[in-house]
Amino acid sequence: MKNKVWKLLAAGAGAAALMMGAVCVQAEDTTEAVTEAVAEEAEEEDEENYETGDASKDNPRNQDEIGEKELLVVSFGTSFNDNRVATIGAIENAMEEAFPEYSVRRGFTAQIIIDHVKSRDGEVIDNFGEALNRAIDNGVKTLVVQPTHLMNGLEYNDVIDELAQYAEEFEQVAVGDPLLTTDGDYEVVINAITEDTKAQDDGETAIVFMGHGTEAESNQIYAAMQEKLTEAGCENYFVGTVEASPSLDDVLAAVQAGEYTKVVLQPLMIVAGDHANNDMAGDEEGAWKKTFEDAGYEVICNLKGLGEMPAIQELLVAHAQKAMDSLAG
Repeated sequence: MKNKVWKLLAAGAGAAALMMGAVCVQAEDTTEAVTEAVAEEAEEEDEENYETGDASKDNPRNQDEIGEKELLVVSFGTSFNDNRVATIGAIENAMEEAFPEYSVRRGFTAQIIIDHVKSRDGEVIDNFGEALNRAIDNGVKTLVVQPTHLMNGLEYNDVIDELAQYAEEFEQVAVGDPLLTTDGDYEVVINAITEDTKAQDDGETAIVFMGHGTEAESNQIYAAMQEKLTEAGCENYFVGTVEASPSLDDVLAAVQAGEYTKVVLQPLMIVAGDHANNDMAGDEEGAWKKTFEDAGYEVICNLKGLGEMPAIQELLVAHAQKAMDSLAG
């Protein structure tokens, strides 16, 4: 039975990879890029002079007495406390409401973020391995893992690989697809971000979404998102990345080709953490806000991660439901 269920899990992950092909990648994608980015975040926050919020408002979801059925929500993580509650916490709450028969628990994949939050705030968050061991110690029989990763890239595949090492410890295991897996998922996300910013889409304003980016070939996901936005008639919407292409310079040139007077900046990431607060909304040289201001635009920054949007939460709930359905047969 265990082997049969794990084959279903592996087949589902493989199918998702084939559906997205080379286009798929998580916003925090390569291990090197992730480590570097988070190290920069930790270094900056060691000298932080800004408020990240009250960690006591967050539920780390590391409680025992889980029961026999667990839904483990796996996220990259963020050390911005208020935004962690508003994004990852909101997704977890939506899962708990949708699946009352499951105990919802949390696992982060970025250890440096876990360590930083513990050192700074005293909050203990399980990493993925610790969360899996907690499930085993609590006698969980049915485990469903739902990542909050944007796409089926290396970070998502690392979750699959680590989970495979634990699969024999449970009677049933299934894993949900990442946020952007099918064309239908893209449609939901595009509808969500355009609905969220529709009041600012006045024809005079360029609405720019900032992703992470990677040097890997799969970085073309951002070009794909731009293409789908254009096909949907969202001509005032632009997509760029912090680390790769389209770059800030590329997006600036695209905006300057229009007749815009204002620019709205918003992250194309589950959370609005370090990149959103500093690379996007910062006042330092090279920050997106300052760059657009220096180019003569009035700039508004929406520090809102995708995870805050109910439609995004509902899409991840639907992916978890699909994973559960794979166990029913």
